[in-house]
Amino acid sequence: MWVAVAVFVVAYVFIAAERVPKMAVALAGAGLVLGLGVVGSADAFYSRETGIDWDVIFLLLGMMIIVGVLRRTGVFEFVAIWAAKRAKGSPLRVMVLLVLITATASAFLDNVTTVLLVAPVTLLVCDRLDIDPVPFLIAEVLSSNIGGAATLIGDPPNIIIGSRAGLTFNDFLVHMTPIVVIEILVFTLVLPLLFRGSFTVDPERAASVMDLDEREAIQDRTLLVKCGVVLLAVFTAFVGHSVFHLEPSVVALLGAGVLVLISSSKPKQFLASVEWETLLFFAGLFVMIGALVKTGVIGDLARLAADATGGDALTAVLLILFVSALLSGVIDNIPYVATMSPLVADLSAGIANPVHAEALWWSLALGADFGGNMTAIGASANVVVLGIAKRNGTPISFWEFTRKGALVTVITIALAAPYLWLRYFVFG
Repeated sequence: MWVAVAVFVVAYVFIAAERVPKMAVALAGAGLVLGLGVVGSADAFYSRETGIDWDVIFLLLGMMIIVGVLRRTGVFEFVAIWAAKRAKGSPLRVMVLLVLITATASAFLDNVTTVLLVAPVTLLVCDRLDIDPVPFLIAEVLSSNIGGAATLIGDPPNIIIGSRAGLTFNDFLVHMTPIVVIEILVFTLVLPLLFRGSFTVDPERAASVMDLDEREAIQDRTLLVKCGVVLLAVFTAFVGHSVFHLEPSVVALLGAGVLVLISSSKPKQFLASVEWETLLFFAGLFVMIGALVKTGVIGDLARLAADATGGDALTAVLLILFVSALLSGVIDNIPYVATMSPLVADLSAGIANPVHAEALWWSLALGADFGGNMTAIGASANVVVLGIAKRNGTPISFWEFTRKGALVTVITIALAAPYLWLRYFVFG
């Protein structure tokens, strides 16, 4: 246990310090826990509880390949010019528009897929306006994690919770969407303060954007149609997960394979968009977190939180909310929710009032989803966007992201707590 904790803490310090590439740190940490026998190859590569989440890895790989082919059509340039013109060249209005688009899309796709699609558009908009894209990318990933909380399929932890608690897509819409709408509205209102000083643009540059014709950006209309058909099929399969019984990772890989085949794309063209460093970082991070799960560290922390409730439902709900937000900000929220779900199931079984019992699950979902915004490695979407920014030559530091993300987490959790109290204990 202590070896697993020590390796994770040291790795986390190195990741935060940013003196060594985070991919190298994650792989070194994974190598240590494997080499020292804390976890074995079966634990790291084959176990659903302690191993690499291959569904996440191959979902990312498939969507990165699809984005790589889609990029050749010029559609990202089209959307970038369209967004800039609708915002009349105002950086603040551009940010608000992209934030709302990202939050809405994240509710119906997973948030990683959403940021993979929106980030290239953002980079092009900022390039057209000659402004720093970093604040825009951070705002989008924060809104993605908030918006993804609204539905069963929007954030991977929700899928785990829905499966464990027997909650449906409609249950999430009814219970999670109202607070997510409130959170997004508040988040939009604080954007000018959160990113103060990021909205200055050269008037001539803004005027030149208004003169552009977005239709001229489309370079290959035939390929665009093919991409559109494949993306529609992929998104339909994502939304119809419960009907088709296909995991998102399988859907993404199938979509990528079909699109590469019908577009006659060469490997050099579509593999150039794959963030290999990000995928390897995830692999190493999953192994280190798996060591914490196997040795009982995460389980013990969750059990201590559960025991501290004293049998009071409201105390349990608020404690789960705050602890989930904190721990999900430090470790990836997927293994945390997988570990915490059995404990929440035990807690809810001991509560007589069914409304109060169900509130425990919504507390876990809100804490884990919103807590993922706390640090740069709190959620998968965060890591993906940091990788894209680095490849674009505009790296986002761990602390630059975390300063904004921690503040947004505090705001969202502060709004979630009274929502849970009012909805399930006052009016429930």
